[in-house]
Amino acid sequence: MDTARESSGASLSIAGLLEFEEIRAAEPAVLAGEAGLDRAIRWVHIADSEHVERFLEGGELVLTTATAFRHSPAAMTEFLDQLERAGAAGTIIELVDENSTHDEEAREIAAAAASARELPVIVLPRRVKFVRITELAHRSLLAQQISRLEHAREIHETYTQLSLDRAEARTIVDRTAELLGTAVVLEDVSHRVLAHSGRGSQALAQKWVDLVSGASTTPGGHVPAQWRQTPVGLRSRRWGRLVVPGAAESLADLEQVIERAGEALTLTRMADRDEQDLLLQAQSGLIREITDSEGIDERSARERARSLGFTPAEGAELTPVVVRIDREADTDPTRVQLQERGLTQEIASAASRLNLCLLMTSLQSGVFGFVVGPGHGRNRRSQPSLRGAEEADERLTRLLAELDGLAASWVVGVGRGSTSLLRAVAGLEPASHVAEVASTLDVRERAFYRSSDVRIRGLLSLLAEDSRLRAFAEGELGPLLGEDGRRDGVLPSTADSAEDGLLDFLELYLSHGGNKSAMARAGHLSRPALYTRINRLQDRLGVSLDDAESRTALHVALLWWRMYG
Repeated sequence: MDTARESSGASLSIAGLLEFEEIRAAEPAVLAGEAGLDRAIRWVHIADSEHVERFLEGGELVLTTATAFRHSPAAMTEFLDQLERAGAAGTIIELVDENSTHDEEAREIAAAAASARELPVIVLPRRVKFVRITELAHRSLLAQQISRLEHAREIHETYTQLSLDRAEARTIVDRTAELLGTAVVLEDVSHRVLAHSGRGSQALAQKWVDLVSGASTTPGGHVPAQWRQTPVGLRSRRWGRLVVPGAAESLADLEQVIERAGEALTLTRMADRDEQDLLLQAQSGLIREITDSEGIDERSARERARSLGFTPAEGAELTPVVVRIDREADTDPTRVQLQERGLTQEIASAASRLNLCLLMTSLQSGVFGFVVGPGHGRNRRSQPSLRGAEEADERLTRLLAELDGLAASWVVGVGRGSTSLLRAVAGLEPASHVAEVASTLDVRERAFYRSSDVRIRGLLSLLAEDSRLRAFAEGELGPLLGEDGRRDGVLPSTADSAEDGLLDFLELYLSHGGNKSAMARAGHLSRPALYTRINRLQDRLGVSLDDAESRTALHVALLWWRMYG
């Protein structure tokens, strides 16, 4: 036998065993199951009776001289039937009589019993020492097992070290592709390619969405049958999957490798999250200290922030930003918390990619803020002519653009920037106010809002709890409000009610600046009906809508009533 074959870790097949010199010298002939000669042999078993089924577990190659049953067609058929039922890999039958000559009669019986079977049946017309065959086969199988154990140890040590080194996802994917010798792709739950490696992976990544367009949007979704995959993340919080497109030569190694790779990616993500959570807590503590204490100066604040990873370029403008996640009254608080956690992590990752530095804090459930500035030595992508707020807007626009495709929706409020960390942190409160007001807008056309973008709504929000403002709004709109003071001002539907829908009609009038053509189109009203409604509205209010001050007062009152009435 070839030494390389004997020491290799490749699976031993029946075809491979037939290449052994001892068997080739016996001139083996395949009677049946030639297509199954590539079956892997788990072990080699010697039998001298047709009653062999109880000794087998599946995958064995059975060697026999069939001395006790070679001349009985029924017994030979029963022998082969039992091998098939037990899932044996195949059988080699030595058909040699006492004089060491080929037993032609037994061969004919064996050929008839083996006819049309898928089970590989090989006969030997020459004598061979079975003990030598089993010795060589078992030596090869043991070498294979040892090789697999050594490879398993290599896999274990590789991914253990990667986990201990807190390797990035890209490093883990690179090492996995090296071990498998094929392309490997890591995707998130939205099928976005997070990392890829191996020959052909670049082409796969470019058309990945098309390749998995029919797949489920959750990890473990359907992929082509020849692909192998493993989910990444804890069972209740899957965040992606590792996919090996195409078939691999060693399925056992493949499954072991991608399973360990998935575990390493999960542990890395968990460690990153734990570190990010601790960092967020520490940064939140610093921001609360700056906000609540008058004893901390700019230098001390900067030094503390620097120890927490906040190292902006010298003299750079720092921008206070607050993110408010959209939620309904019945939204599950746990879902909001998970969305907030995911969004803070995505923003932190995006800032790192763009060489921006963040000082982040959690403000309340579903609301968090951060101070952002350019990092040291960053590659300036903004135009040289941009300064101050314009450059800050350009940075923030690029940062938020990195979040496209996330499932959650949110609104962003921005405060006044400053080169002072203390003043930038103080700007988080007005930024939060802007985000709260912007969340009430029916249509959002901006990636983020400043106080100049929310205008009167911002002022009304500041005065929301002032009882005098409520009295003002009720005084202006009183004639249009129902007796129960309902917020929408719509009374029971009666055609004769002068108040019926007039609050909504006033909103229509004010939103179109009194332009009657626009009002008629938007309200689906004829001109006569429109003028009738305008006259009715003015009569009910007791003012002329042509008066600018009256329109302004009504507009302010209506905005407040819609927001807080």
